[in-house]
Amino acid sequence: MKYLIASDLHGSAHCTRLLLERFRQENADVLVLLGDLLYHGPRNNLPDEYDPKTVAALLNGAGDKIIAVRGNCEAEVDQMMLDFPCMADYVQLFIEGVPFFVTHGHIYNNDHLPPIANAQTILLHGHTHIPADEQYLSHRYMNPGSTTIPKKDSPRSYMVIDGNDILWKKLDTQEIYMRDTIR
Repeated sequence: MKYLIASDLHGSAHCTRLLLERFRQENADVLVLLGDLLYHGPRNNLPDEYDPKTVAALLNGAGDKIIAVRGNCEAEVDQMMLDFPCMADYVQLFIEGVPFFVTHGHIYNNDHLPPIANAQTILLHGHTHIPADEQYLSHRYMNPGSTTIPKKDSPRSYMVIDGNDILWKKLDTQEIYMRDTIR
C-alpha cells in the first residue's frame, strides 16, 4: 500500500486541487488527512483561493480513498459537508507492521502523549505546520508539514509512505526535501 499524508488544508481550493493531483500522480492507494480541512481558523490569514465548499466537493470526489482525523478547526458542520468520516480524534494504522498513531496534534502530541504501546510506535500528526521526523525515547514523531500555510520557512508539503520508504515532498514541485525509512 502506498499512502499520501497531508495536513492543514485550511479551506484552500488551490492547494486541495494540487494535493489531489499529486495523489493521482503518486498513484497512492490511501490519502490520510490529518485535520483542519475546511476552515482557515482565526489565527491564520485567508489562504490562496479560500473556498471551503469547493474543498469539500473536491475531497468528496476521492472520499472512498480518504482516512481523516479531526483537527482543532473541524466542527460538526464540516462533517455535514463531507462524505467520509473526519471527526475521530485519532486512528491507528499499521504500515509495514509498524504501528502509527495518527492524529491532528492539538490533543495528542509530544507534550501530551497518547497511550502509545512501545518505542516502535510512530506518532504522526500535523497541527504545527512544520515538517518533522524526530526520535524520542518513547516513540518516533513525524509531521508532513502543511499543504497551505507552512511555518518556519518550510515549503507547502506532504508525505508519501511507500513500503519502507518515507518521503517529504514539496506540494508545488513534487521535489523530495526529506527522506527516511520506517525502520
